[in-house]
Amino acid sequence: MANPLIPVIASAALIGLAACSTPDIPEQVERPANELYDEALQLAKSGEPDKAAPKFEEVERQHPYSDLAVRAQIMAAWSFYQSNDYPRAVASLERFIELNPADPMVEYAHYLRAVSYYEQIVNVERDAKMTILALNAFEDLLRRFPDGEYGRDAQLKADLARSHLAGKEMAVGRFYAERGYHAAALRRFEKVVASYQTTNQVPEALYRMVEVYLALGLVDEADRVGSVAVYNYPDSFWTKELLALAQDPSRKLPKGMFERAIDSVAGLFDRE
Repeated sequence: MANPLIPVIASAALIGLAACSTPDIPEQVERPANELYDEALQLAKSGEPDKAAPKFEEVERQHPYSDLAVRAQIMAAWSFYQSNDYPRAVASLERFIELNPADPMVEYAHYLRAVSYYEQIVNVERDAKMTILALNAFEDLLRRFPDGEYGRDAQLKADLARSHLAGKEMAVGRFYAERGYHAAALRRFEKVVASYQTTNQVPEALYRMVEVYLALGLVDEADRVGSVAVYNYPDSFWTKELLALAQDPSRKLPKGMFERAIDSVAGLFDRE
């Protein structure tokens, strides 16, 4: 009769052999929080943030309730950012913000998260995802900390992100307009005027809207939009282009286009 213990013994022997063949895994020795933190800080200061980040994370792992654990969280995020590991930086910052909403460093965490998105902007015309994420993060920072330390830089970068997004809409709108897709082009230009009012793309958007309306034979609409451009952007290159367009005899446009708007900013134009 077969011995029922043989398979068990054989199995145990195999496990033992496998265990013998497995390399020794170094034991994680618990060290004082300040010792771990200082070691990570020295790595960060010496220009090795990629090595510092896991060391900072180890502070929290070994001493989650220590005073240094919270500082280590933000320093780990900063180290990931300095290493250009933006996804891990963002993940660490979002965790810090969620766990420490009242911490004095939370404003900086919001700012660094926004900058981490901003520095990933490559070509907004191909992919606007990072630009949108950066803009939303900067707007969140400005909403939460309207008088904060990072407000000025955040506002500047938010404006640049908006300008990038408006530029993408303009590029798509011009593409449609050149191919005769007037309705699609008009939607893009209207979006720039409605959603990106503070950008430098608006005067051209108004000019392109006038062009599209004229191409569709909607002269009254062209006059209305052109008047808005003349009144609000009298010194713009695109407004001067509008005035030249209105006076172009080949277009056979009604006389007096944009007349009331021009009268309201009298003296700013040389009217022949």
